Amino acid sequence: MGIGVAVGCSLRAPLRTPVGSEGVIDLRLLREDPDRVRDSQRSRGESPGLVDALLAADAARRGAIGEADALRAEQKALGKRVQKAAAEERRELLNRARDLAGDVKAAEAVETATEEALRQAHLAVSNVVEGAPPGGEDDYIVVREVGTIPAFETEVRDHVELGALLGAIDVDRAAKVSGARFYYLTGPGAMLQFALLNVALEQALAAGFRPVIPPVLVRPEAMEGTGFLGQAAENVYAVDDLYLVGTSEVPLAAYHMGEVLDGADLPLRYAGFSTCFRREAGSYGKDTRGIIRVHQFDKLEMFSFTTLEDAADEHQRLLAWEEQFLGALGLPYRVIDVAAGDLGASAARKFDCEAWIPTQGRYREVTSTSNCTDFQARRLGIRFRGEDGRPRPAATLNGTLVAMPRVIVAILENFQQADGSVVLPPVLRPWLGGSEVLTPRP
Repeated sequence: MGIGVAVGCSLRAPLRTPVGSEGVIDLRLLREDPDRVRDSQRSRGESPGLVDALLAADAARRGAIGEADALRAEQKALGKRVQKAAAEERRELLNRARDLAGDVKAAEAVETATEEALRQAHLAVSNVVEGAPPGGEDDYIVVREVGTIPAFETEVRDHVELGALLGAIDVDRAAKVSGARFYYLTGPGAMLQFALLNVALEQALAAGFRPVIPPVLVRPEAMEGTGFLGQAAENVYAVDDLYLVGTSEVPLAAYHMGEVLDGADLPLRYAGFSTCFRREAGSYGKDTRGIIRVHQFDKLEMFSFTTLEDAADEHQRLLAWEEQFLGALGLPYRVIDVAAGDLGASAARKFDCEAWIPTQGRYREVTSTSNCTDFQARRLGIRFRGEDGRPRPAATLNGTLVAMPRVIVAILENFQQADGSVVLPPVLRPWLGGSEVLTPRP
């Protein structure tokens, strides 16, 4: 999360990279039910005219392919005639062959141009929304509220003050070293992060996830393929010819890029731990105090490859695992069904889990899970072979199990005591030397 490009880094425009051979959204769906795609665009607050542009680009490409194919077929037939022709006829046929070669070259240039135009039009259309409520950021639906909001008899301290008392968070020295929106976790703060990671990883392993520590610098095709070089590009850091990821969703999604998976192996589930980097462009003035909105943070991300038919059920499973983790911590939270206008380009539907933050008097997002259907898989060329032997695009889903800074904020603020100490959730205590309470430094 962040607002300034790091020293030695620059934000650059997306490079031209190949989209998966089957496209982005399914062109068959576009041709058969364009109104559904237009309605999805409207519900996102995006232009339905992009759908018409994509339809026109698709028609132009198919027309160019048909014309080029016809000319190539004529060229091939003419070549056979030249071989059998008498000398006088051969000269006439050779003249026609030269003219035809020029026509084929021109038609192939048009074909290439229409393919690139189709690619650009395709990239401009977001995933088709599935079940998300219409509207913008404030039009979410509360699915449920869990836990009891704490009542305090004395004035509550925010996580910055608590972190300083405990010797757990140091934002002042981080600002000196790195600038605004960075932080040090020190002493009990660092131990708290390791404890959260261990508890989350234990849960992920028990659920059958394969642990992964992925690279955090990726090629443009990985970033573009997951949908982070469109509307989200302003929040991406670039270093030379690579991009720093804002979530391990990117390298996990691209792990099987260009592969055909065995359908019998699905679902494939990975739990990726990584440092994440975000510029937080456009967030000027928001959450400037503390570690809620920062440039760099650590996160354990769940990622699933499955079939399109099982994607909705897998989405509910990911949400259940997120709630299991928050429930184990004893944090009061709510689940919201995110409105279509607040979805990322890749998500067809998203649920957020928001923990109660006492000093703000409101819930704040701590985890989210998105069903990206086959949108990312089509971009990245990830397919699976089913029982019928035919390769089909896979479905991809992601879900944050724990984003460290915000969960640490929620723990410190919800479980604080009048003397500045913080009662630790029992599930974390074995990873903190058995300590039940974090106490202020002398």
